[in-house]
Amino acid sequence: MEFVLLSAVLVLVAQLSLSSPSGKLVSVERRLARLEQKVDLLLNHLGVEAPQIPGMERVHELIVQGKKIEAIKVYRQLTGEGLKESKDAVKRMS
Repeated sequence: MEFVLLSAVLVLVAQLSLSSPSGKLVSVERRLARLEQKVDLLLNHLGVEAPQIPGMERVHELIVQGKKIEAIKVYRQLTGEGLKESKDAVKRMS
């Protein structure tokens, strides 16, 4: 069962990389975000915990304290992601 779900994830990622022309970056980013959500759902379904990024506990502390803007800043520093991606990630953690 786990093999089938992981195979499905690999197929989805392959589709993303093969079917997207380079001129449609925004479309690719949206598709990638949907794929990440699906992978998260699969991991939850399988009871597998995704590996934590070192320092992420600070982001969780800031969220609990209601300091979302600071949490977004720390998340960006830890991951190197952009503002929108970091904001969305912190929102999902809330």
